[in-house]
Parts: sequence; structure tokens; C-alpha cells
Amino acid sequence: MKIQADALLFDNDGTLVSSLESVYRCWTRWAEEYGITAEEFARVELHGRPAAEIAADLLPADRVPEAVVRIEQLEVEDVEGGVHLLPGTRALLDSVPADRWAVVTSATRRLAEARLDEAGIRPKTLIAADDITRGKPDPEPFLLAARRLGVDPARCVVFEDAPAGLQAGRSAGMTTVALTTTHQADELHADVVVGDLSAVSALVTDGGVEISVGG
Repeated sequence: MKIQADALLFDNDGTLVSSLESVYRCWTRWAEEYGITAEEFARVELHGRPAAEIAADLLPADRVPEAVVRIEQLEVEDVEGGVHLLPGTRALLDSVPADRWAVVTSATRRLAEARLDEAGIRPKTLIAADDITRGKPDPEPFLLAARRLGVDPARCVVFEDAPAGLQAGRSAGMTTVALTTTHQADELHADVVVGDLSAVSALVTDGGVEISVGG
């Protein structure tokens, strides 16, 4: 399958890199510190959502700001050795000019930059939780990325591993490519579903970027 696009928008964790072990390690410690039971914690979706929204699901409103600062501290301190590139990431990013792609993450800018730096990824355009008022599944993060890149949202392709991110991409009117790195294929509603970015290649043309997607 070939997709014509002007820009590629990537989620970070679970799409470009994996830091899932670090995420669960840090959030489990955080939950213990805040007296959250395992049952309460298990009911909350962690992946692909801003920390502030997760904390708000579990704590009284007046405790959320402090709790968000704490989880960011735990995760930043756990970055070293806790992040690795997923298959296909380096080859795909290296094949696309820096002004044709962006990272759109639910993490804070401080945490996102720490994880990306650990993996050796330095995006020219990064949209983080600090930049938006409504996180995924709202389309705001992806629409802001398209605006920063100066492209039509309809000419953007979103690469995501989480249902919330895919919903955001669809709501933004963008083509969606789902990766089965953290969820089963039947949980992912997208235009195309692949295992990881090793199934994707890109060719820069006069008309933009031609993306080839395999199975």
C-alpha cells in the first residue's frame, strides 16, 4: 500500500521507542507512594494518555499537580537504560527530512526530550503535553503538529500504537497507521495495521513523501 503525504506524525513511546518497563516500574512506585490500591490502579488506562489525566482519575483534584511533578521526576530519573529504539525507527526517520516529521507525545516536554535523547532521536518539531490543553484522544496535539509543520492535516499520516492516539488522528482527519507493539490488532482502529515501523518506508518526491506500507 502506498500513501501520499506531506508530513509524518509519530507518537513516541510504543511507536518510535519502548520504555514500557520503565513506565510501569515508575507508575507502580508512584501508586504505592500515593496509597492507590492495585485494583484502583488496574482500572486506569496508562498508555498514550497525559500524566495529569491519569492522576486526575486516581486522586482528588488538589493533589494532582504535586502528583504529576512526582511521576515526572520518577520517570526522568529512570530514563537511563530504560529506553530503546523499536525496529524500523532509525531507518524511517533517517529517510525523511527533519521538516517533514514531528513527534507528538502525551509525555511532558522534559520527559519526552529525556527519552528521545536517550534513544538518539532529536526531532525538529516536538509536541508534548505542555503544549496543549486537551490530550489524546482529542485531535488537538496532531492538529498543532500539522500547523507547526505548515501542512494540511489531511496530508498527514499518524503512526500510533495506542487506541487513544489513533482516535485523535482520525478526529484530526489524518491517515492512521497502527503498530501492534503494545496492543492487539483487533484493539486498533486504523487505516493500516502493521507490526512495527520496519514495515514502513518513505521516499521523498517533488510532491511530498510517498509512504510504502507492508504487512
